[in-house]
Amino acid sequence: MTHAIINPESLHNPVGFGYSHIARASGDLVFIAGQYASDGDGHVTSGDFAEQVRQSFANLGTALAAAGLDYGDVVQIRTHIVDHDIAKLGIIAQAVQDIWHDVPPTQTLTGVAALALPDMLFEVDAVAVAGSAG
Repeated sequence: MTHAIINPESLHNPVGFGYSHIARASGDLVFIAGQYASDGDGHVTSGDFAEQVRQSFANLGTALAAAGLDYGDVVQIRTHIVDHDIAKLGIIAQAVQDIWHDVPPTQTLTGVAALALPDMLFEVDAVAVAGSAG
């Protein structure tokens, strides 16, 4: 199985953090690393949970575009939430609905005590299939 690693210049350089943004396997399967509310230098852009969710999904869209894909190609997301509660679930559900409308991808939500950086409250990673958007 061949693969390619992609780190788009439009997102922060993740190599110093120990990961890459995108891996494309055999041309069809595309794995997007956890995206968070980062700026171009990898710093968290806001302390507000809803804003972090919005920016994280925007960064996911940027990563998808760098691989020649869009949200419609996503078949699975995994969301990771610091101090998960029902109010945060509503914010995430609304963001997913805003992007995927009535056909969301599969999702696994994990409540966690902390994420990689102290200010991170939310992270989303994804698996996409090239050419799957209908």
